[in-house]
Amino acid sequence: MTSKQDQEATLISHLEALRRALIRSFIALGIGIVPLFIVSPYLLDFFCEQIALQGGLTLHYFSPMEVFLLQLKIAALLDVVVCSPVIAWNMWQFVLPALYDNEKRFIRSIVCLTSLLFIAGVAFCLIVCFPLIVQFGMSFAGTSLQPVFGVSNLVTLALWLSLAFGCMFQFPLVTYALIRAGIVSYETVCSKRPYVVVAILVLAALLTPPDIVSQLMLGTPTYLLFEAGLLAARPYKGRSQKEVHPENAPNLVRNDSTSTAPESAPAPATDEIDFAAPSSKFQVGTEKDADKWKPY
Repeated sequence: MTSKQDQEATLISHLEALRRALIRSFIALGIGIVPLFIVSPYLLDFFCEQIALQGGLTLHYFSPMEVFLLQLKIAALLDVVVCSPVIAWNMWQFVLPALYDNEKRFIRSIVCLTSLLFIAGVAFCLIVCFPLIVQFGMSFAGTSLQPVFGVSNLVTLALWLSLAFGCMFQFPLVTYALIRAGIVSYETVCSKRPYVVVAILVLAALLTPPDIVSQLMLGTPTYLLFEAGLLAARPYKGRSQKEVHPENAPNLVRNDSTSTAPESAPAPATDEIDFAAPSSKFQVGTEKDADKWKPY
């Protein structure tokens, strides 16, 4: 097989491995959606009870299929959360052969932190931020203006905010990973703090409703977590570029005076080549073997 065929075979094998990983992940999602859809009505009732206790609200639905679709949405989101370890394991098995030993150890160390930070973001949203957002919305009520909240709008808002908080709470881990891997230096990140603040505020504005309260509730802890990531990456201060670990470069050859590798003979100058010599690699051939001549 030629090198081109080898490359095509390698690409096909990678695509087949990715296909198997995706199929196993979708099978896990399909199996998990059934029991979670059965549990979703109880979760929806619990959520409505908590809203009624905190704000004294009675939630309404405005179409016959609204509650059913809402339960399906809750089940789908919980299915992704519950099956995320299976999905992560399949993706891990796909990328594992391409990683070095130190990269494997590094990824294993951040997997648990990723899950913990996501859970912490969701809990912070549902316990602290979401009740304040609901109370902020109810503060506009008056004698001539009464709030009537739909259950679908309120639950969708809670799910979207939970996802936004869970993703934004990954910010310190991303900062730490970039600095530790040597992709960016500690000094560069510190010098770009104003731009980071602007980026956090822009993301908070995009991921939250158009009110300043929810934006600040998401942006403030995200910036504090960014500073925590910088503090954790402080031991890697001074690393300006990605360093090559010895076990990542097994084929490197030491270039020192003790090397015993034989030196190759210098190539002869062009004017010293005898084109008529039988051993010359530049000899074209004669009429006798003209039919055997090939361009390479």
